[in-house]
Amino acid sequence: MRRMDTVAAIDIGSNAIRLLVSNLEKASNKKFRKIAYLRVPIRLGEDVFTVGRVGDEKKKRLCSALKGFKHVMEAFDVKAYRACATSAMREATNGTEVVRAVYDESGVAVEIITGREEAEIIYDASGLDKTLDQEKNYLYVDVGGGSTEILVYADGRKMEAYSFKLGSVRLLNKAVRSEDLFFFKKKLKEIHKKCPSPKIIVSGGNVNKAYKLLDKHGDDGMRYGEVKALFDTLRKMSYEERINNFTINPYRADVIVPALKIFLTISKFCGGEEFIVPKAGLVDGIVHQISKTPDVAVH
Repeated sequence: MRRMDTVAAIDIGSNAIRLLVSNLEKASNKKFRKIAYLRVPIRLGEDVFTVGRVGDEKKKRLCSALKGFKHVMEAFDVKAYRACATSAMREATNGTEVVRAVYDESGVAVEIITGREEAEIIYDASGLDKTLDQEKNYLYVDVGGGSTEILVYADGRKMEAYSFKLGSVRLLNKAVRSEDLFFFKKKLKEIHKKCPSPKIIVSGGNVNKAYKLLDKHGDDGMRYGEVKALFDTLRKMSYEERINNFTINPYRADVIVPALKIFLTISKFCGGEEFIVPKAGLVDGIVHQISKTPDVAVH
């Protein structure tokens, strides 16, 4: 890619789909600069985690949104993009059919990526691998609508990677299987034995919102007690009270509570008291990857 080329990333998640358009440039020590960001809360997981497939209405909305994203990319003269689908599309029995329909109607080529690849793309965007203390243990945790990804770092290197069928939309719809929850807690106990008292690097829209609600700034971290107090306050409120009292958008006011519950469960089982919030998402990771690829082609 040339220095000033415009690129884009699309994240088709279980809760929402996102488009990030960026310029590849060397400004303020960064390789890219955001010039447009769009988010549409379609919630594919509401269908997939309850009936196992993407319904006609959700598929229609997804195709419409991606047609809009395609027009935005054309307007910005995007030279290359990558569109990745995550947990809901991984599990949908008609996931491949939906991907074909999306391409036929919008011209957007979508890849369904694994949970491990999802976590590694997001972590790569954070840049934390260059700053972590090699003498300490870390967990990188991303909580999405349908899945939770955990990367374990110890002795200065990545040790293990896990993807769990546990996410905010899945919990909200009471679609978490008991065996998946048992496996999740079992693995957390194993991680704790191998990687005691880790610092926990967290990502996802809900934790970013919690960061703002706790009035954190810059490189501030969050402590378990702070997040627990916020969680207890929010879960006692109604959906409408969260929107009105905390100025939380309607699309986040219901999922923020189950998302924070997952983060707190990981912290409790693994003995991690401190949360590091790099504020990087899948779209940031995709753009970061494109910026490192000299001759990436437009899909």
